[in-house]
Amino acid sequence: MNENQGDRTDGDGIRGTAAGTAPVPLSVLDLVTVGQGRTASQALRTGVEIARLAELRGFHRYWVAEHHSMPGVASSSPAVLLAHIAAHTDRIRLGSGGVMLPNHAPLVIAEQFGTLEAMAPGRIDLGLGRAPGTDGATAAALRRSDRLNEGADDFPQQLSELIRFLDDDFPDGHPYARIHAVPGPVQATAPGGVQSAHRPPVWLLGSSGFSARLAGTLGLPFAFAHHFSARNTIPALDLYRSSFRPSAVLDAPYALIGVSALAADEEAEARRQVLTGALSMVRLRTGRPGLIPSPEEAAAYGFSPMEREFVDGWLADVIHGTADEVRTGLDDLAKRTGADELMITANAHGGEARLRSYELIADAYGLPGAA
Repeated sequence: MNENQGDRTDGDGIRGTAAGTAPVPLSVLDLVTVGQGRTASQALRTGVEIARLAELRGFHRYWVAEHHSMPGVASSSPAVLLAHIAAHTDRIRLGSGGVMLPNHAPLVIAEQFGTLEAMAPGRIDLGLGRAPGTDGATAAALRRSDRLNEGADDFPQQLSELIRFLDDDFPDGHPYARIHAVPGPVQATAPGGVQSAHRPPVWLLGSSGFSARLAGTLGLPFAFAHHFSARNTIPALDLYRSSFRPSAVLDAPYALIGVSALAADEEAEARRQVLTGALSMVRLRTGRPGLIPSPEEAAAYGFSPMEREFVDGWLADVIHGTADEVRTGLDDLAKRTGADELMITANAHGGEARLRSYELIADAYGLPGAA
């Protein structure tokens, strides 16, 4: 952590403020992708560059997502990665989009994110999902069990346990009443103890209605994966809003959506770049996950009719083109969905294209910090 960082107080840290001419706050979801001919070390350095650019240009938050057994995604350990990013940034909110709760003991997550909160006070978000973030066999290896549905079905109970560890408020007589997540609130109750007032806000993530309803019922902020479940976006957001009950965290719903968007200096170049992500998804969906292919390989690939149909459908939900075209697409998406925040993920082979995309989008909206 930079020495001059200090505690950052900006309200609850959930609600952002739109910058420039953006219709809502803009944020970044970084999958820390690894392209062919690139190393994980290079991908992680690009992640730092993206986070620093996002901070400089006024994006509200930078999140990473837990994935496993995918050669093209280097974000299997969100807490480790976020600690690294925290050491290279000063102000931007950092978080998980998300940690897959059934893969971990709630106490471990509370400890990890309590540690992150101590590293970057007032800047940490804890986004939680209930999917494994991988295939069934890998999930079984992660959880040391092949009873995978049980983990998802127990999600509300696991969530309640995690929040109690974060707040250190198990009731007397509970088996965990004398167990404390450290760093955490228990340190303020020890003789002479002083503890930061900040606690990472919990978000629920989803691509269907389950987490939408649960987030609404609990009065928590909600993040929807529009970037890979676009058909469910509006129904899920409607369900979240209709289910919402005010809580100590939020007095009104707050929903962000993840959106895949890539801007380039020319429309043809944007198309060339996003085709690499589409081919990567074709391989993932057919059980052949690998590194992100180069634009040259994607352009030369012979898609079967079925693959071409999938690619066309996939790219229909990726906002891409020149900066003005991407701005128009993002504006339209914010209007159609009523999302309170847009979290942009730019999937491409190389870090240069992704960095350029975020720069162009920031310029298109007149975000601060332009060179």
